[in-house]
Amino acid sequence: MPQRAPVFGNVLEMIGNTPMLELKRMDTGPCRLFVKMESMNPGNSIKDRIAVRMIEAAEKDGRLKPGGHIVEATAGNTGLALALVAAQKGYTLSVVVPDKMSDEKISHLRAMGAEVVLTRSDVAKGHPEYYQDVAARMAAERPGTLYINQFANPANAEAHEATTGPEIWEQMEGKVDAFVAGVGSGGTVSGVGHYLRARNPKVEVILADPAGSILAPLVNEGRDVAPGSWLVEGIGEDFVPSICDLKLVNKAYTVTDADAFHTARELLRKEGVLAGSSVGTLLCAALRYCREQKEPKRVVTFICDSGAKYLSKMFNDFWMMDNGFIDRPRTGDLRDLIARRHLDREDYTLTPSIPLQQAIKRMRLYNVSQMVVIGDGDRIEGIIDESDVLLAMVADANGAAAKPVSEYMSRRLETVRPSARPEDLLPIFRADRVAIVADEHAFYGIITKIDLINWLRKQLL
Repeated sequence: MPQRAPVFGNVLEMIGNTPMLELKRMDTGPCRLFVKMESMNPGNSIKDRIAVRMIEAAEKDGRLKPGGHIVEATAGNTGLALALVAAQKGYTLSVVVPDKMSDEKISHLRAMGAEVVLTRSDVAKGHPEYYQDVAARMAAERPGTLYINQFANPANAEAHEATTGPEIWEQMEGKVDAFVAGVGSGGTVSGVGHYLRARNPKVEVILADPAGSILAPLVNEGRDVAPGSWLVEGIGEDFVPSICDLKLVNKAYTVTDADAFHTARELLRKEGVLAGSSVGTLLCAALRYCREQKEPKRVVTFICDSGAKYLSKMFNDFWMMDNGFIDRPRTGDLRDLIARRHLDREDYTLTPSIPLQQAIKRMRLYNVSQMVVIGDGDRIEGIIDESDVLLAMVADANGAAAKPVSEYMSRRLETVRPSARPEDLLPIFRADRVAIVADEHAFYGIITKIDLINWLRKQLL
């Protein structure tokens, strides 16, 4: 009979003691690969552990007073964890996040009552708009505010040495050959690494690092490199955090954004685990390590957070296509610029008889500003955009919503053949219209200004 789950009196009591899962459907070579399900913490990430520890340490030494205010620089998950703990303990919170963070994380933070300050993700430490420098400045300008600074906070690594490491050791019955981690702040690799090495000096500590981060070249070659950029969230660094003990690391693997995203998607398909982008980096490195081994080893890594925070990004095929991570068939003409191809049923269209109010709902649902109106035989009859809707509603506030879109759509169509050149689109865009790509055979889709921008950007990659 399975053990009965406990009853808790507070959500903070549910942090930690997360289960371990062995991955059996992915190619792990001769090894066994286990993942600790940190996404099952109440805040859905491993950062819940450090949030509690850092806040409790600040309460104990008097840096945080009742009703106080906390400021933190975060890739999102630490902010969410701090928001969870702060709300339970009666503190207010401001978080500074780089502008590459997913909309889901930002919405989640705001829903939990945190103030969110977005700053640039394309600048390095020392720049006035670097997210950690912005957070430190905000805290200094507001008396009585605690800048919790996970990157230099010893309670961060202590949380993992006191909880995560012992849990792993007990769950694995002391049989751990390698531990794979990444560095966001450095607390996990340092805390867990120290604990496991104290129990068995032969445990290998493996670093998973995004391409563009400075850490893998430093570990593998002792080489200082200029930081690049990457899209994976919450992992990789452009400096070495003071709490990060890289001397523990035996080897580092560099993982591209593409490999990380595809590995996370594979994890969902094969193992049923919806995990975040940093997990893709960890798992890709762990699988590479496992496949390189000549003898069986027991390897542990993390499901750091839930992939529910990335549904609009790496789990969205169109986002993956737009960013060049999923290849699609190429035609060598204007059809390559179409983001949502009609013949592949990727676009959203209307019929002439559909009521205007339903068109408005669909625009909002699909987050588009214009839709093509298609009649019988897949024939293009018009296009309706936000301006058309606005004029209709102002002119006939009471009746327009129920009337068919055919009464308000524009029949002046800017149609181009697939064989046209990209520069032929410019006059259409100057007139603030969209290009409809069609010929005598079919309607292929529309091209907007941002579609042309994305296509031009890909030519530079």
